[in-house]
Amino acid sequence: MNPAKPYYAVIFTNTRTEVDEGYLNMARQMEELAKLQPGYMGFESARETIGISVSYWESLKAIADWKANTEHIIAQQTGIKKWYSWYKVRICLVEREYDFST
Repeated sequence: MNPAKPYYAVIFTNTRTEVDEGYLNMARQMEELAKLQPGYMGFESARETIGISVSYWESLKAIADWKANTEHIIAQQTGIKKWYSWYKVRICLVEREYDFST
């Protein structure tokens, strides 16, 4: 991913409940659905004690449209009821980036 700057990152940090039923399937569905949203730029995720997922977007409007997506709303509601004991969402403007690879 090498997008034009600036762009936005939505950081979803969470802790899970012990319930796994349906989680992986829903996560995969949401990732595929997000890819179809206008303004979507990419996704990264990691989990140990806490989970951190970062999605990248061209604009605040694209983020708002994704948040309002009906299937995404259902996933959010299910997550609150079943899969997450806590979460926080941060929306950040990315003005600069750099990386390293061998």
